[in-house]
Amino acid sequence: MAGLRERKKAQTRQRIAAVAWRLFAERGFEAVTVNEIAEAAEVAKATLFAYFPTKESLALQGVGDDDLAGIVTRRPAGQSPLEALRAHCRALAAGPMTGLDPEVLVSRIRVIFDSPALSTAANALLYQQRQQLAEALKAEAVAAGEEGGERGAGGRGEMVAVLMAAQISASLVTLQETFFRRLADGTSLDDARQQLAEDVELAFSLLADGLETYPAHTAHTA
Repeated sequence: MAGLRERKKAQTRQRIAAVAWRLFAERGFEAVTVNEIAEAAEVAKATLFAYFPTKESLALQGVGDDDLAGIVTRRPAGQSPLEALRAHCRALAAGPMTGLDPEVLVSRIRVIFDSPALSTAANALLYQQRQQLAEALKAEAVAAGEEGGERGAGGRGEMVAVLMAAQISASLVTLQETFFRRLADGTSLDDARQQLAEDVELAFSLLADGLETYPAHTAHTA
């Protein structure tokens, strides 16, 4: 019985999300009201809010869901945080994207890109993700300082963690945005994934080796 209830809840959630995305794609995020979504999905407004607390949460499912902090804290012994995140991104680029409809994905991307409200909300979710990563890195820096008898070095270690999280997060957001914009511009899913895999290697090489390793611009003389 409990399993049946859960399946019905999942079906209701999926129906609400599907209806919302159809309306967003047809008319734009700002033009669609919660009442219209509830009516089209044949649910009460209160039911809709039980599944999605805000209209933005309907449109931003999956944004900022990657548990970067968890990837760092649960990584195997002997692996650095950057190596763990690189392996995660490699797997995402190479793994099967089953059940993914490129047309639906492109439609969702365009809705988000075209809406200032959604773009702002998405940035807020990504900021939370970055803060969680920074906290995980800071906890490791403090623990390492204490184990080494360097309690006074905690402040420096914490600042390193904050800067690391900012650089890593900015790189990952850029990878995602570039991948999505390629799809929105008409690049096939296979080609976009291949380019993403190459971009992942470039991004993490720069993070690991430093920007100074990138070839300097050479001025051309006439």
